[in-house]
Amino acid sequence: MTDTLPSLSPQDALVAVMVAVSASDENIRTSELVAIERMVNHMPIFATYDIDRIRPVAQTVYALFEEEEGLEALFGLVRAALPEKLYETAYALACDVAAADGVLHQPELRMLEEVRGELAIDRLHAVAIEWGAKVRHVKL
Repeated sequence: MTDTLPSLSPQDALVAVMVAVSASDENIRTSELVAIERMVNHMPIFATYDIDRIRPVAQTVYALFEEEEGLEALFGLVRAALPEKLYETAYALACDVAAADGVLHQPELRMLEEVRGELAIDRLHAVAIEWGAKVRHVKL
């Protein structure tokens, strides 16, 4: 990775968090990618977002994951780009990606914990967000 990290738009930062959760277990599932694309295509926060930005943002996340302090750098980029009022939105999107395949794997749970801590998500709010993701992604 170069010494100069790219700057992210607020929407890029949201995508980066979603990609980070998906990539956290080193097994990016199709259901997670579909969830990310669906959210980018349909959520109002992404109304003006260029969907072609997903790939370079994802590549940035993957490259940072290869670095020793990459996760710290990723959260620095996210906090720099994301207004505080969107921190809970980022966490909600992350939870939806983690729940997309119906199974929460240990690395995904650890990444969600990191997101919660790095974005200072209130514990009660986090529980509500997590519950919402759980019920949205339940299978028969």
